Amino acid sequence: MSEGPRDNSTEDQAADDAGVRDRLLVDVGLYAAARFVLAAVLAGVIYLASQLLGVTQFPIAIAALFGLIIAMPLGIWVFGPLRRRATASLAVAGERRRAEREQLQARLRGETPETADEPEDES
Repeated sequence: MSEGPRDNSTEDQAADDAGVRDRLLVDVGLYAAARFVLAAVLAGVIYLASQLLGVTQFPIAIAALFGLIIAMPLGIWVFGPLRRRATASLAVAGERRRAEREQLQARLRGETPETADEPEDES
């Protein structure tokens, strides 16, 4: 019934995939949340500044739009390290998907995974 000794590479790979996915979600989520908080803070500052200047009928929607417009370029500059970390996580996930797709295509062509990774020798 048993086909021989099995290695736990698929279980290890699944755990590694979950770790990469969790890291990706944390990095991208943290960057997105930071950008959102920056936009909210800027909108609040704009609205409070309008109230302090005596503009009593300043719509909060306008303050939110101005906050978003100002936060877009400012967030890229202020949160550069977070952006680079999120981009690196996305690159790792993309490279993993690319390698898995190449392995799958090699198996569909009937090649073994070991021969698919080795360069062809044209001697």
